[in-house]
Amino acid sequence: MNISLTPHQEGLIQSKLQTGKYHSAEEVLEIALRLLDEYDRTEAEWVKDVREKVDAAIAASEETKPVDGETFINQIIERFREVQVHQVQE
Repeated sequence: MNISLTPHQEGLIQSKLQTGKYHSAEEVLEIALRLLDEYDRTEAEWVKDVREKVDAAIAASEETKPVDGETFINQIIERFREVQVHQVQE
């Protein structure tokens, strides 16, 4: 496989090589690809985790009695006030 790099990409690889930490462009690219793979796996795990939390929230909402908007807002305001009082006491 032949790959064309932009001047910026070539410069980045060269700057990494000049540090002496890496011995070849292939080594730099191998590490970059390994990190990309790790990033993709981490992102997929995060998406799975968020989906599970959303599903749990939906399930909990189906078992919870509905609340009108005014009551909901008042509950949020009350929680906010409780947190503020708690922070002031610390």
